[in-house]
Amino acid sequence: MKRIIDANINRTTEALRALEEIARFYLDDKKMCEKLKNMRHFVCRFFDKNYSDLLKSRDTENDVGTGIENPTKKERAINIENVFKSNIKRLQQSLRMLTEYGGLTDSLRYESYTIEKEIFERLKMNIKKYLLDKRKLYLVTNSDAFKSDNEFLDRVALALKSGVDIIQLREKNRPAKEIIELGYKIRELASNFNALFIVNDRIDIAKIVKADGVHLGQDDISLKTAREILGDESIIGISTHCPDDAIKAQDGGADYIGVGPVFKTPTKPGRIPVGLEYVKWAAENVNIPFFAIGSIEPDNINDVIKAGASRVAVVRAIMNSEDPEKNIEKFLKKLQ
Repeated sequence: MKRIIDANINRTTEALRALEEIARFYLDDKKMCEKLKNMRHFVCRFFDKNYSDLLKSRDTENDVGTGIENPTKKERAINIENVFKSNIKRLQQSLRMLTEYGGLTDSLRYESYTIEKEIFERLKMNIKKYLLDKRKLYLVTNSDAFKSDNEFLDRVALALKSGVDIIQLREKNRPAKEIIELGYKIRELASNFNALFIVNDRIDIAKIVKADGVHLGQDDISLKTAREILGDESIIGISTHCPDDAIKAQDGGADYIGVGPVFKTPTKPGRIPVGLEYVKWAAENVNIPFFAIGSIEPDNINDVIKAGASRVAVVRAIMNSEDPEKNIEKFLKKLQ
C-alpha cells in the first residue's frame, strides 16, 4: 500500500506542477497559479509525516509498471492542449488513489473538476490564437493538375517540408469518398510537419478526418452552423471580399479570414479583384489573423506586404510551380 501511496503522491505533485506552469506562463493567471500551488503543497504536507516510510518503500528498479509503454503517447501531438489534458486526468486519477489508499480528502478531486473546466475554457481560445499567430504561409491545394494522387501528395509533402505551415484541402470536382481518403493522408503529413490542416467547404469531411478546421466561402454553410457542428475547438476561416464581409466574419466568431482575391486569379473565375486597398483596410481594422490571397507570387508579394499583410495564402505559386521549394523560400524570407 505504501508503494501505491508514494507513486500517486509523485503523480499528483508532478501533474499539479505541469498545470501550474500552464496557468503561470501560458494563461498569465496568478489566481489559478496560486490555487494549484497551494494544492500541491497541501498534498505534500498531508503525507509529510510518513515521508521516510514512503521513501523506504520505493523500489523503482523492480517496478513492473515502469516498462509498460503508454499506448496513446505516440499518437498525441506535443502541444499545450494535450499537455493540459494528460495532466489534468493524471491529477484526478492519482487524487482518487490517494483518497482510497491514503485517506486524503475527496474535496481536492472535486475541485480539480472545476479547475479542468475553467482552464480548458481559457485554453480553447488561447490555443487557436497561439496556433494561428505565427503561421505565415498558407497553401491551398488542388489535385486537378496532377496525374495521380501520389504525385499530388508528394507535392504537398514537399511544400510542408519546405516551410508551409497551414494547408487547405480544396477539391471541387471529386466525390466525397476520394476527398476523405486524401484528407486522412494530408492530415498525417500535416501532423508530421506540425502544420495546421484545414478542409475547404465540407464541414462533414473536416469532422470525419479530424482536421484542425474548415474554410468557408460567402455562399457556404453559415459560420454559426459550422461552429455548432464542429465545436469551439475547431478553427473556422472565412473568405471575405470587402470590409462588410470582414466585419461580419470577425463579429460572428471566425478565427481568421481570407482577404482577396488581391489580384485576378483563375481559381476564382469571374471574381473581381479587391486590390491592395482592401488589404490595407484589413491591416488597419481587422483584429483576427488574415491571409491575403489571389495570384500572390514571389514577384508581387512585396506590394502585398507593404499594404499591411503579414500572412499570405497561395495556390498556383506552389502547386503549379516548376520549383516550389524556391518559391516557398522566397515567400518565407519576405514574410519574416
